[in-house]
Amino acid sequence: MAMIIISCRFLVISLMIASSLLIDQTTKLVLADGVVDDAFCDPKCKVRCSKAGRMDRCLEYCGICCRDCHCVPSGTFGNKDECPCYRDKKNSKGQSKCP
Repeated sequence: MAMIIISCRFLVISLMIASSLLIDQTTKLVLADGVVDDAFCDPKCKVRCSKAGRMDRCLEYCGICCRDCHCVPSGTFGNKDECPCYRDKKNSKGQSKCP
């Protein structure tokens, strides 16, 4: 009986460790002080802005939003529901700040 309890405890602990290792690290690369790493934002923003008419402006605002929100929606347009913070950021005119 004791062997079964020890085996169950080992199994539970093993599953907890395994699940923590399987967390998708690509969704957020946050440094210890809470700052998002540019290694995360730059590639995501390049994809997001790849079809933009004003690439430099798009990359600038995407980077700002990524650092604030810790995410960038997939694709080149839309999909902002994937990242509510990114979606809800507004500029001084009340328009969407994030591309």
